[in-house]
Amino acid sequence: MEHLSDDKRRRIALETREIFAPLANRLGIGRFKWELEDLSFKYLEPEAYRQMQELVADKRIDRETRLERVADLLQERLTQLGVRCHDVSGRPKHLYGIYQKMQRQQKSFQEIYDIAAIRIIVDSNDECYRALAVVHDAFRPIPGRFKDYIGLPKPNRYQSLHTVVIGNTGRPIEVQIRTLEMHHIAEYGIAAHWKYKEKGSGYSKLSTDDEKFTWLRQLLEWQSDLKDAQEYLENIKDNLFADDVYVFTPNGDVIALAQGSTSIDFAYRIHTEVGNHCAGARVNERMVPLDTPLKNGDIVEIITQKNAHPSLDWLNFTVTPSARNRIRQWYKRSHRDENILRGRDMLEKALGKAGFEALLKSEPMQTAAERCNYPSAEDLLAALGYGEITLNLVLNRLREAIRAKQPIDPAPANQEAELLMLANSPAPTPAPARGKSSPIVGVEGLLHSLAGCCNPVPGEPIIGVVTLGSRGISIHRQGCHNTENIPGDRLIPVSWNVNDLHSRPQTYPVQVQIEVFDRVGVLKDILSRLSDYNINVRSAQVKTFPGQTAVINLGIDILDHNQLERIFTQIRKMSDVLKLHRLSQVDD
Repeated sequence: MEHLSDDKRRRIALETREIFAPLANRLGIGRFKWELEDLSFKYLEPEAYRQMQELVADKRIDRETRLERVADLLQERLTQLGVRCHDVSGRPKHLYGIYQKMQRQQKSFQEIYDIAAIRIIVDSNDECYRALAVVHDAFRPIPGRFKDYIGLPKPNRYQSLHTVVIGNTGRPIEVQIRTLEMHHIAEYGIAAHWKYKEKGSGYSKLSTDDEKFTWLRQLLEWQSDLKDAQEYLENIKDNLFADDVYVFTPNGDVIALAQGSTSIDFAYRIHTEVGNHCAGARVNERMVPLDTPLKNGDIVEIITQKNAHPSLDWLNFTVTPSARNRIRQWYKRSHRDENILRGRDMLEKALGKAGFEALLKSEPMQTAAERCNYPSAEDLLAALGYGEITLNLVLNRLREAIRAKQPIDPAPANQEAELLMLANSPAPTPAPARGKSSPIVGVEGLLHSLAGCCNPVPGEPIIGVVTLGSRGISIHRQGCHNTENIPGDRLIPVSWNVNDLHSRPQTYPVQVQIEVFDRVGVLKDILSRLSDYNINVRSAQVKTFPGQTAVINLGIDILDHNQLERIFTQIRKMSDVLKLHRLSQVDD
């Protein structure tokens, strides 16, 4: 990595931290997860990484001595009670884990005590609980800090008892108790889990216990169900990072669901047909609305009826991708004819009736369908009518297919419809001169501008909106409040043109607000840090408030999102800074 360019290094490190480290965690491969997170931390935030290295190294001797005393005491107590231990030792936590805890709890390194843990490895589950009794007898446990992952394993099959006690020096110490098999699974993941399932010379049939890895199969199912690569990626990231809620079937089986899941998510997790015929739900023996979020420990019973079927309203409150996909699939299958008619009407309104039937049977229409990942024009119309794809995306793909064909066939049979389609597209600006390109991919040749409400910058996800006036395409940040109620047929998928940005770097305006402790020279110190990064400041406004605080509004020019994140990191390190965030026009 050290031999790569800064941009490539950051891109690979970010991808590793957002995708591969959580994936290793989901697979239960703790060693890979910790190493990948620390390596990503090193390249994404090198200064913070070096500081964490120094802080951990400074206190290492004292920490190891303290943990060794605790380990020796526990080893002696366990031996006296006849509990056989394979190992009682201290384990340091990885740097990124400590750094995350500091950021999450807003504490300094000196205030974080559990940067290392005592690990006790025994032979059986019974001995795990006996060892826990010994630990709680030797040291005072901290209420609310005990977790039993043996009785209720994590979805990645991680099992262990976790408790936090007050050590002999008055500081909290985390203790983890597990069997040798649990330890191997925690270190090496589901590969070790299946290894322990071996019987004789071959593997035994996977038990229902192994079926809890349904999310692995879901990755493949989502890939076939979701046409949009970005949506697929977001679903994976959401699933990898999500904290689970554990609920029970009436038979006592544990079902792990994402936070915020409802009875509909539960029904589809049990079986597709249970979800498709869901008519109601009982939670803890009480009837509840289907949109009620489930909580840990809830006992859920699904009421089914033969004539019941999914509703599109369910998409408003289901959170698991598998449930949402099953609802969409049922609706597409059962309403295909209606969806095709609706898609035809939408396209006909955009293009006009003249030559429309010929256009539907034309080669460009088939090409456009294939470019949208549909096998036929009919499938494309069904997806358009259902809302799986936007009208503007279809028009863009048709425009591309027609323009690619025109040099070869200057007078196609459906030329009238093609010209009409081009005329009904958003008004184009004159084509850019040869050798020049647009910084936005997806709006080439069209009038477009960056939205002033959210001021998107390179590196951020963006979306195009067809304006109702004559201003062409407005480019917004994804998630901008002004795009929430825009109809889908006015949205256009766009992205930043990385090659153009590198060849012609330019700055973009950003408004930021900083809340600080009021003192003489605080604004000067902030401006000095901006100057160190060659950041131009266009405007500055300071308001002071009773209680020794002040709010500073700055208008700055930056190159891209990475530069903005770097300068935010530098400003947040200042001891006077209380809050820092980016402003939108509404915030102003």
